[in-house]
Amino acid sequence: MRKKLFIKTWGCQMNVYDSARMADVLAPLGYDRTEDQTQADLIVLNTCHIREKASEKLFSELGRLRAVQKARETQGVKVMIVVAGCVAQAAGEEISRRAPYVGLVVGPQAYHHLPEMLARAEQGRGACVLDTDFPAESKFDFLPQEQANQKGISAFLAIQEGCDRFCSYCVVPYTRGLEYSRPLAAIVDEARVLVDGGAREITLLGQNVNAYHDETSGKRLADVIEKLAALDGLLRIRYTTSHPLDMDDALIAAHRDIPKLMPFLHLPVQSGSDKILAAMNRKHKADDYRRVVEKLKIAQPKLALSSDFIVGFPDETEADFEATLQIVRDVTYAQAFSFKYSRRAGTPAAVMPTQVPEEIKEERLARLQALLRQQQTDFNKACVGQTMSVLVENPSRHEGFMFGRSAYMQAVRLKGDAAMVGTEHTVTITRGDPNSLTAA
Repeated sequence: MRKKLFIKTWGCQMNVYDSARMADVLAPLGYDRTEDQTQADLIVLNTCHIREKASEKLFSELGRLRAVQKARETQGVKVMIVVAGCVAQAAGEEISRRAPYVGLVVGPQAYHHLPEMLARAEQGRGACVLDTDFPAESKFDFLPQEQANQKGISAFLAIQEGCDRFCSYCVVPYTRGLEYSRPLAAIVDEARVLVDGGAREITLLGQNVNAYHDETSGKRLADVIEKLAALDGLLRIRYTTSHPLDMDDALIAAHRDIPKLMPFLHLPVQSGSDKILAAMNRKHKADDYRRVVEKLKIAQPKLALSSDFIVGFPDETEADFEATLQIVRDVTYAQAFSFKYSRRAGTPAAVMPTQVPEEIKEERLARLQALLRQQQTDFNKACVGQTMSVLVENPSRHEGFMFGRSAYMQAVRLKGDAAMVGTEHTVTITRGDPNSLTAA
Protein backbone atom coordinates (compact mmCIF):
# COMPACT_ATOMS: atom_id res chain seq x y z
CA MET A 1 0.00 0.00 0.00
CA ARG A 2 1.24 3.48 -0.87
CA LYS A 3 1.99 5.79 2.06
CA LYS A 4 1.13 9.47 2.44
CA LEU A 5 3.70 12.29 2.60
CA PHE A 6 2.85 15.79 3.83
CA ILE A 7 5.41 18.56 3.30
CA LYS A 8 5.08 22.08 4.71
CA THR A 9 7.47 24.57 3.16
CA TRP A 10 8.57 27.91 4.58
CA GLY A 11 10.77 30.50 2.92
CA CYS A 12 12.36 31.01 -0.45
CA GLN A 13 11.92 29.39 -3.85
CA MET A 14 14.96 27.23 -3.12
CA ASN A 15 13.01 25.62 -0.30
CA VAL A 16 10.06 25.03 -2.65
CA TYR A 17 12.47 23.34 -5.06
CA ASP A 18 14.03 21.30 -2.25
CA SER A 19 10.62 20.13 -1.06
CA ALA A 20 9.80 18.84 -4.53
CA ARG A 21 13.12 17.02 -4.72
CA MET A 22 12.61 15.44 -1.29
CA ALA A 23 9.26 14.15 -2.56
CA ASP A 24 11.09 12.73 -5.58
CA VAL A 25 13.60 10.96 -3.32
CA LEU A 26 10.82 9.48 -1.20
CA ALA A 27 8.52 8.41 -4.05
CA PRO A 28 10.41 5.12 -4.72
CA LEU A 29 9.90 4.28 -1.04
CA GLY A 30 6.15 4.31 -1.60
CA TYR A 31 5.24 7.87 -0.57
CA ASP A 32 2.66 9.98 -2.41
CA ARG A 33 2.11 13.62 -1.45
CA THR A 34 -1.03 14.66 0.38
CA GLU A 35 -2.34 18.06 1.47
CA ASP A 36 -3.96 16.57 4.59
CA GLN A 37 -1.43 16.30 7.41
CA THR A 38 -3.89 14.34 9.56
CA GLN A 39 -3.71 11.46 7.06
CA ALA A 40 0.07 11.51 6.55
CA ASP A 41 2.46 8.72 7.47
CA LEU A 42 5.46 11.00 7.03
CA ILE A 43 5.44 14.75 7.79
CA VAL A 44 8.30 16.98 6.62
CA LEU A 45 8.73 20.56 7.79
CA ASN A 46 11.09 22.33 5.40
CA THR A 47 12.20 25.35 7.40
CA CYS A 48 13.67 28.77 6.67
CA HIS A 49 16.00 30.66 9.02
CA ILE A 50 15.71 34.06 7.33
CA ARG A 51 12.48 35.26 8.87
CA GLU A 52 12.08 36.54 12.41
CA LYS A 53 11.52 34.02 15.20
CA ALA A 54 12.02 31.07 12.84
CA SER A 55 12.87 28.62 15.62
CA GLU A 56 9.90 29.66 17.76
CA LYS A 57 7.53 29.20 14.81
CA LEU A 58 9.00 25.76 14.18
CA PHE A 59 8.52 24.59 17.78
CA SER A 60 4.97 25.96 17.79
CA GLU A 61 4.22 23.94 14.64
CA LEU A 62 5.87 20.87 16.13
CA GLY A 63 3.61 21.15 19.16
CA ARG A 64 0.54 21.00 16.90
CA LEU A 65 1.97 18.07 14.95
CA ARG A 66 2.66 16.16 18.15
CA ALA A 67 -1.09 16.14 18.74
CA VAL A 68 -1.62 14.77 15.23
CA GLN A 69 1.06 12.16 15.84
CA LYS A 70 -0.60 11.03 19.08
CA ALA A 71 -4.05 10.87 17.48
CA ARG A 72 -2.71 8.64 14.72
CA GLU A 73 -0.98 6.42 17.28
CA THR A 74 -4.40 5.66 18.80
CA GLN A 75 -5.38 4.39 15.33
CA GLY A 76 -2.34 2.12 15.23
CA VAL A 77 -0.42 4.34 12.78
CA LYS A 78 3.12 5.48 13.52
CA VAL A 79 3.75 8.93 12.04
CA MET A 80 7.33 10.02 11.38
CA ILE A 81 8.07 13.76 11.72
CA VAL A 82 11.06 15.20 9.85
CA VAL A 83 12.54 18.67 10.29
CA ALA A 84 14.51 19.80 7.26
CA GLY A 85 15.98 23.03 5.92
CA CYS A 86 17.96 25.87 7.39
CA VAL A 87 16.56 25.81 10.93
CA ALA A 88 17.38 22.11 11.03
CA GLN A 89 20.94 22.95 9.98
CA ALA A 90 21.32 25.72 12.57
CA ALA A 91 19.49 24.15 15.51
CA GLY A 92 19.56 20.40 14.94
CA GLU A 93 20.71 19.44 18.44
CA GLU A 94 18.16 21.77 20.06
CA ILE A 95 15.35 20.26 17.97
CA SER A 96 16.27 16.71 18.95
CA ARG A 97 16.46 17.78 22.61
CA ARG A 98 13.28 19.87 22.83
CA ALA A 99 11.16 17.70 20.51
CA PRO A 100 12.24 14.08 21.07
CA TYR A 101 9.24 12.86 19.06
CA VAL A 102 10.92 14.20 15.89
CA GLY A 103 12.38 11.22 14.07
CA LEU A 104 14.75 12.94 11.65
CA VAL A 105 16.59 16.26 11.44
CA VAL A 106 18.23 16.85 8.07
CA GLY A 107 20.09 19.87 6.72
CA PRO A 108 19.73 21.29 3.19
CA GLN A 109 22.81 19.50 1.86
CA ALA A 110 21.81 15.99 2.92
CA TYR A 111 18.39 15.38 1.33
CA HIS A 112 19.83 12.60 -0.80
CA HIS A 113 20.47 10.70 2.46
CA LEU A 114 16.75 10.62 3.35
CA PRO A 115 16.06 6.98 2.38
CA GLU A 116 18.98 5.76 4.49
CA MET A 117 18.03 8.06 7.37
CA LEU A 118 14.41 6.85 7.30
CA ALA A 119 15.56 3.24 7.46
CA ARG A 120 17.78 4.02 10.45
CA ALA A 121 14.98 5.92 12.20
CA GLU A 122 12.47 3.12 11.65
CA GLN A 123 14.92 0.52 12.99
CA GLY A 124 16.04 2.69 15.90
CA ARG A 125 14.77 2.92 19.43
CA GLY A 126 13.31 6.39 19.43
CA ALA A 127 16.53 8.42 19.13
CA CYS A 128 16.43 11.23 16.58
CA VAL A 129 18.49 10.60 13.44
CA LEU A 130 20.48 13.77 12.76
CA ASP A 131 22.38 14.76 9.58
CA THR A 132 23.44 18.39 9.35
CA ASP A 133 26.87 17.82 7.85
CA PHE A 134 28.16 19.44 4.68
CA PRO A 135 29.03 16.28 2.71
CA ALA A 136 31.91 16.27 0.25
CA GLU A 137 29.61 15.07 -2.51
CA SER A 138 26.94 17.33 -4.00
CA LYS A 139 23.35 16.35 -3.26
CA PHE A 140 22.53 17.17 -6.89
CA ASP A 141 24.67 14.22 -8.01
CA PHE A 142 22.43 11.81 -6.08
CA LEU A 143 18.94 13.23 -6.45
CA PRO A 144 16.62 11.60 -9.04
CA GLN A 145 17.13 12.83 -12.58
CA GLU A 146 13.42 13.45 -13.15
CA GLN A 147 11.30 15.87 -11.15
CA ALA A 148 8.17 13.79 -10.76
CA ASN A 149 6.81 16.28 -8.23
CA GLN A 150 7.43 19.39 -10.32
CA LYS A 151 4.01 20.24 -11.70
CA GLY A 152 2.64 23.29 -13.45
CA ILE A 153 3.54 25.70 -16.18
CA SER A 154 6.23 27.47 -14.15
CA ALA A 155 9.09 25.46 -12.67
CA PHE A 156 12.08 26.10 -10.43
CA LEU A 157 15.54 24.80 -11.28
CA ALA A 158 18.35 25.11 -8.75
CA ILE A 159 21.68 25.84 -10.44
CA GLN A 160 23.70 27.32 -7.58
CA GLU A 161 23.59 27.00 -3.82
CA GLY A 162 25.30 28.65 -0.86
CA CYS A 163 27.03 32.01 -0.69
CA ASP A 164 30.55 33.37 -0.22
CA ARG A 165 29.47 36.97 0.45
CA PHE A 166 29.01 36.71 4.25
CA CYS A 167 26.68 39.66 4.68
CA SER A 168 26.79 40.41 8.39
CA TYR A 169 23.06 39.79 8.95
CA CYS A 170 22.73 36.57 6.95
CA VAL A 171 22.85 32.91 8.02
CA VAL A 172 22.97 31.44 4.50
CA PRO A 173 26.73 30.66 4.42
CA TYR A 174 26.32 28.84 7.73
CA THR A 175 23.17 26.89 6.82
CA ARG A 176 23.59 26.36 3.06
CA GLY A 177 27.38 26.42 2.92
CA LEU A 178 29.73 28.12 0.51
CA GLU A 179 28.93 28.61 -3.15
CA TYR A 180 28.51 25.54 -5.30
CA SER A 181 27.51 25.66 -8.97
CA ARG A 182 26.08 22.67 -10.82
CA PRO A 183 27.63 21.59 -14.13
CA LEU A 184 26.01 23.28 -17.12
CA ALA A 185 25.25 19.95 -18.83
CA ALA A 186 23.29 18.71 -15.78
CA ILE A 187 21.28 21.93 -15.72
CA VAL A 188 20.36 21.64 -19.40
CA ASP A 189 19.36 18.00 -18.93
CA GLU A 190 17.07 18.85 -16.01
CA ALA A 191 15.58 21.79 -17.90
CA ARG A 192 14.79 19.50 -20.81
CA VAL A 193 12.98 17.10 -18.46
CA LEU A 194 10.96 20.00 -17.05
CA VAL A 195 9.98 21.28 -20.49
CA ASP A 196 9.06 17.79 -21.67
CA GLY A 197 6.88 17.57 -18.55
CA GLY A 198 4.95 20.72 -19.46
CA ALA A 199 6.95 23.58 -17.97
CA ARG A 200 6.91 26.67 -20.17
CA GLU A 201 8.72 28.99 -17.77
CA ILE A 202 11.82 28.14 -15.74
CA THR A 203 13.19 30.21 -12.89
CA LEU A 204 16.87 29.53 -12.22
CA LEU A 205 17.54 29.49 -8.48
CA GLY A 206 20.48 30.19 -6.25
CA GLN A 207 21.23 31.99 -3.02
CA ASN A 208 23.55 34.10 -5.18
CA VAL A 209 22.50 32.86 -8.59
CA ASN A 210 24.46 35.33 -10.71
CA ALA A 211 27.67 34.12 -9.07
CA TYR A 212 27.10 30.86 -11.00
CA HIS A 213 30.37 29.47 -12.33
CA ASP A 214 30.84 26.01 -13.82
CA GLU A 215 34.30 25.05 -12.60
CA THR A 216 34.85 22.59 -15.46
CA SER A 217 33.86 24.76 -18.41
CA GLY A 218 34.12 28.26 -16.92
CA LYS A 219 30.57 29.01 -18.08
CA ARG A 220 28.62 31.72 -16.27
CA LEU A 221 24.93 32.51 -15.80
CA ALA A 222 24.63 34.19 -19.20
CA ASP A 223 25.80 30.93 -20.80
CA VAL A 224 23.16 28.94 -18.89
CA ILE A 225 20.45 31.31 -20.08
CA GLU A 226 21.67 31.08 -23.67
CA LYS A 227 21.62 27.26 -23.57
CA LEU A 228 18.14 27.11 -22.08
CA ALA A 229 16.81 29.66 -24.54
CA ALA A 230 17.57 27.16 -27.32
CA LEU A 231 15.17 24.57 -25.86
CA ASP A 232 12.03 24.15 -27.95
CA GLY A 233 8.90 24.58 -25.88
CA LEU A 234 10.47 26.81 -23.25
CA LEU A 235 8.90 30.26 -23.49
CA ARG A 236 10.32 32.19 -20.54
CA ILE A 237 13.44 32.27 -18.37
CA ARG A 238 13.94 34.06 -15.05
CA TYR A 239 16.57 33.94 -12.31
CA THR A 240 16.75 34.84 -8.63
CA THR A 241 18.34 35.95 -6.27
CA SER A 242 21.17 38.18 -7.46
CA HIS A 243 23.93 40.29 -5.97
CA PRO A 244 24.77 43.64 -7.63
CA LEU A 245 28.51 42.89 -7.69
CA ASP A 246 27.96 39.69 -9.71
CA MET A 247 25.98 41.41 -12.46
CA ASP A 248 28.66 41.02 -15.15
CA ASP A 249 28.62 42.51 -18.65
CA ALA A 250 27.65 39.22 -20.31
CA LEU A 251 24.61 38.86 -18.08
CA ILE A 252 23.59 42.46 -18.71
CA ALA A 253 23.94 41.81 -22.45
CA ALA A 254 21.74 38.72 -22.11
CA HIS A 255 18.89 41.00 -21.02
CA ARG A 256 19.33 42.82 -24.31
CA ASP A 257 19.92 39.85 -26.62
CA ILE A 258 17.80 36.92 -25.37
CA PRO A 259 14.06 37.49 -25.83
CA LYS A 260 13.13 34.54 -23.61
CA LEU A 261 14.85 36.20 -20.64
CA MET A 262 12.08 38.19 -19.00
CA PRO A 263 12.60 41.97 -18.48
CA PHE A 264 12.06 41.68 -14.74
CA LEU A 265 14.91 41.35 -12.27
CA HIS A 266 15.06 40.85 -8.51
CA LEU A 267 18.20 42.75 -7.48
CA PRO A 268 18.45 43.29 -3.71
CA VAL A 269 20.09 46.46 -2.40
CA GLN A 270 19.03 46.20 1.29
CA SER A 271 19.84 49.84 2.16
CA GLY A 272 20.53 53.16 0.49
CA SER A 273 23.06 54.25 3.11
CA ASP A 274 26.74 53.64 2.41
CA LYS A 275 27.42 53.45 6.14
CA ILE A 276 24.82 50.73 6.63
CA LEU A 277 25.86 48.87 3.48
CA ALA A 278 29.43 48.76 4.85
CA ALA A 279 28.16 47.49 8.21
CA MET A 280 26.16 44.86 6.35
CA ASN A 281 29.35 43.80 4.54
CA ARG A 282 27.59 44.20 1.21
CA LYS A 283 30.86 45.39 -0.40
CA HIS A 284 29.11 47.90 -2.66
CA LYS A 285 27.91 51.46 -2.24
CA ALA A 286 24.53 52.87 -3.12
CA ASP A 287 25.87 54.55 -6.24
CA ASP A 288 27.45 51.27 -7.37
CA TYR A 289 23.96 49.80 -7.30
CA ARG A 290 22.56 52.79 -9.20
CA ARG A 291 25.22 52.36 -11.89
CA VAL A 292 24.39 48.66 -12.32
CA VAL A 293 20.71 49.53 -12.69
CA GLU A 294 21.57 52.22 -15.25
CA LYS A 295 23.59 49.74 -17.34
CA LEU A 296 20.76 47.23 -17.19
CA LYS A 297 18.16 49.75 -18.31
CA ILE A 298 20.35 50.89 -21.17
CA ALA A 299 20.66 47.27 -22.30
CA GLN A 300 16.96 46.56 -21.75
CA PRO A 301 14.83 49.75 -21.64
CA LYS A 302 11.72 47.72 -20.74
CA LEU A 303 13.35 46.30 -17.60
CA ALA A 304 11.48 46.54 -14.30
CA LEU A 305 13.00 45.78 -10.92
CA SER A 306 12.24 44.17 -7.61
CA SER A 307 14.42 44.39 -4.52
CA ASP A 308 14.88 43.55 -0.84
CA PHE A 309 15.19 46.11 1.96
CA ILE A 310 16.15 45.73 5.61
CA VAL A 311 14.95 48.49 7.94
CA GLY A 312 16.40 49.20 11.36
CA PHE A 313 19.79 47.57 10.92
CA PRO A 314 22.08 48.28 13.93
CA ASP A 315 23.15 51.93 14.14
CA GLU A 316 20.72 53.02 11.39
CA THR A 317 19.92 56.71 11.91
CA GLU A 318 17.08 58.71 10.43
CA ALA A 319 19.55 60.03 7.84
CA ASP A 320 20.50 56.47 6.89
CA PHE A 321 16.85 55.54 6.54
CA GLU A 322 16.22 58.62 4.40
CA ALA A 323 19.00 57.42 2.09
CA THR A 324 17.04 54.17 1.66
CA LEU A 325 13.89 56.10 0.80
CA GLN A 326 15.92 58.11 -1.71
CA ILE A 327 17.29 55.09 -3.55
CA VAL A 328 13.73 53.78 -3.82
CA ARG A 329 12.65 57.10 -5.34
CA ASP A 330 15.64 57.12 -7.71
CA VAL A 331 15.35 53.55 -9.00
CA THR A 332 11.58 52.90 -8.67
CA TYR A 333 10.36 49.35 -8.23
CA ALA A 334 7.54 47.32 -9.73
CA GLN A 335 7.62 45.08 -6.65
CA ALA A 336 9.74 44.82 -3.50
CA PHE A 337 10.13 43.00 -0.21
CA SER A 338 10.91 44.89 2.99
CA PHE A 339 11.56 43.66 6.52
CA LYS A 340 12.54 44.83 9.95
CA TYR A 341 16.03 43.74 10.91
CA SER A 342 16.00 40.83 13.34
CA ARG A 343 18.99 39.21 15.00
CA ARG A 344 20.27 35.88 13.74
CA ALA A 345 22.37 34.00 16.28
CA GLY A 346 25.91 33.47 15.05
CA THR A 347 25.96 36.42 12.66
CA PRO A 348 28.18 39.48 13.25
CA ALA A 349 25.21 41.86 13.21
CA ALA A 350 23.59 40.06 16.13
CA VAL A 351 26.27 41.35 18.53
CA MET A 352 26.56 44.90 17.15
CA PRO A 353 26.09 47.27 20.10
CA THR A 354 23.71 49.90 18.68
CA GLN A 355 20.52 47.94 18.08
CA VAL A 356 17.59 50.05 16.86
CA PRO A 357 14.51 50.06 19.14
CA GLU A 358 11.60 48.00 17.87
CA GLU A 359 9.16 50.90 17.74
CA ILE A 360 11.52 52.89 15.49
CA LYS A 361 11.93 49.89 13.18
CA GLU A 362 8.17 49.51 12.93
CA GLU A 363 7.62 53.19 12.13
CA ARG A 364 10.33 53.23 9.45
CA LEU A 365 9.09 50.02 7.90
CA ALA A 366 5.60 51.49 7.62
CA ARG A 367 6.95 54.54 5.78
CA LEU A 368 9.07 52.45 3.43
CA GLN A 369 6.25 50.04 2.64
CA ALA A 370 3.88 52.93 1.91
CA LEU A 371 6.34 54.24 -0.69
CA LEU A 372 6.90 50.78 -2.19
CA ARG A 373 3.15 50.08 -2.36
CA GLN A 374 2.60 53.38 -4.15
CA GLN A 375 5.30 52.55 -6.69
CA GLN A 376 3.80 49.10 -7.32
CA THR A 377 0.33 50.62 -7.73
CA ASP A 378 1.68 53.28 -10.09
CA PHE A 379 3.51 50.64 -12.15
CA ASN A 380 0.36 48.53 -12.48
CA LYS A 381 -1.83 51.52 -13.39
CA ALA A 382 0.71 52.59 -16.02
CA CYS A 383 0.13 49.23 -17.72
CA VAL A 384 -3.49 50.13 -18.56
CA GLY A 385 -3.85 50.47 -22.32
CA GLN A 386 -0.64 48.53 -23.01
CA THR A 387 -0.49 45.26 -24.92
CA MET A 388 1.28 42.53 -22.96
CA SER A 389 2.18 38.89 -23.36
CA VAL A 390 0.58 36.75 -20.66
CA LEU A 391 1.56 33.15 -19.91
CA VAL A 392 -1.64 31.39 -18.85
CA GLU A 393 -1.18 29.15 -15.80
CA ASN A 394 -4.59 28.00 -14.58
CA PRO A 395 -8.31 28.86 -14.36
CA SER A 396 -9.30 31.87 -12.29
CA ARG A 397 -11.76 31.66 -9.41
CA HIS A 398 -14.12 33.65 -11.63
CA GLU A 399 -15.97 31.58 -14.21
CA GLY A 400 -14.97 32.30 -17.80
CA PHE A 401 -11.60 33.76 -16.80
CA MET A 402 -8.06 32.45 -16.63
CA PHE A 403 -5.08 33.39 -14.49
CA GLY A 404 -1.67 34.18 -15.94
CA ARG A 405 1.53 36.14 -15.40
CA SER A 406 2.93 39.08 -17.31
CA ALA A 407 6.61 39.37 -18.14
CA TYR A 408 6.86 41.44 -14.93
CA MET A 409 5.38 38.68 -12.72
CA GLN A 410 2.11 40.55 -12.33
CA ALA A 411 -0.98 38.43 -11.80
CA VAL A 412 -3.28 38.93 -14.82
CA ARG A 413 -6.91 37.93 -15.14
CA LEU A 414 -8.08 37.41 -18.70
CA LYS A 415 -11.07 35.85 -20.44
CA GLY A 416 -10.62 32.32 -21.68
CA ASP A 417 -10.83 28.61 -20.93
CA ALA A 418 -8.65 25.72 -19.86
CA ALA A 419 -7.38 25.12 -23.41
CA MET A 420 -5.23 28.24 -22.97
CA VAL A 421 -3.12 26.78 -20.12
CA GLY A 422 0.56 26.76 -21.01
CA THR A 423 0.25 29.20 -23.89
CA GLU A 424 1.17 32.86 -24.25
CA HIS A 425 -1.44 35.38 -25.31
CA THR A 426 -1.07 39.02 -26.25
CA VAL A 427 -3.71 41.04 -24.45
CA THR A 428 -4.61 44.64 -23.77
CA ILE A 429 -4.61 45.65 -20.12
CA THR A 430 -7.88 47.32 -19.13
CA ARG A 431 -7.41 47.68 -15.38
CA GLY A 432 -4.48 48.04 -13.01
CA ASP A 433 -5.02 47.30 -9.32
CA PRO A 434 -2.37 47.36 -6.58
CA ASN A 435 -1.75 43.62 -6.79
CA SER A 436 -3.06 42.51 -10.19
CA LEU A 437 -4.06 43.41 -13.73
CA THR A 438 -7.18 42.70 -15.78
CA ALA A 439 -7.02 42.20 -19.55
CA ALA A 440 -9.53 42.36 -22.34
